[in-house]
Amino acid sequence: MRSDNSGVQPSAEQAASVRRKALGDFLRQARGRVQPESVGLPPGVRRRTPGLRREEIAQLCGISVTWYTWIEQGRDVSVSASVWARLASVLGLARAERHYLFELAECADPEHGHDYVTPLPSYLADCVHSITAPAYILDRCWNVLARNAPLLRLFDGWPDRHDSPNLLRYIFTDPAARDLVVDWEQRASRVVAEFRADAAAHADEPDVRTVLDGLQQASPVFAHWWTRHAVVDREGGLREFNHPQDGILRYQQITFRLATRPDCKLVMLLESEFGGSEVNSSFAG
Repeated sequence: MRSDNSGVQPSAEQAASVRRKALGDFLRQARGRVQPESVGLPPGVRRRTPGLRREEIAQLCGISVTWYTWIEQGRDVSVSASVWARLASVLGLARAERHYLFELAECADPEHGHDYVTPLPSYLADCVHSITAPAYILDRCWNVLARNAPLLRLFDGWPDRHDSPNLLRYIFTDPAARDLVVDWEQRASRVVAEFRADAAAHADEPDVRTVLDGLQQASPVFAHWWTRHAVVDREGGLREFNHPQDGILRYQQITFRLATRPDCKLVMLLESEFGGSEVNSSFAG
């Protein structure tokens, strides 16, 4: 939270008050953009202001007018996730607007991630193919949605040998991974902690559960590390591979979240000039 002009950080209550006011202002503006006929209401002839009235929003969301008024006024009231979801639906919020609403409300969106289970746009795949370094895109289950030729060479063609290549399944169930990834055990344990951080927001989604259940059954090593509940960010860092044709290869891994698909990550492996001793000391990072 940014400090004010005096250099003093606002208190938690002041910060919450600012957030609630921003939320109320946002709802008021969004309400003013909704055409009554778009939600099944007659347009009316006596509307002095555009959009819906507070009582109409309250009725459509199944809450009291007083309660909704307090929300718009920035009062400290308790609102469930289902009510925020109904508000987002009635107001016809776009994805970015819905995300903004739930961020201001400090509430988890019950439909978080549902919109993202769609094919990857072709332009994102084209972007990966245009990168000269090994690169790939992972979704929230760590399925490989796109990869380029340098990545295929590095992984000795692994992604093309499967209809739905998954990085976790490769690491924990393909014997070739243990040969390719230097210091496999240390890297694999960190990968589990990285995936736990990634999967937290989608732990109840069927596709995530399918991957988790399958890995715990197929790999005792994964199952063991999963029960340890370690959590770390996918920060990147130095990576070392023992390629079957090219020998030891060292890369700097860089990971980006995609703005248009926040459930996905673009991962690039850039050639590293670090020596072997530095790689070994930093490899877990």
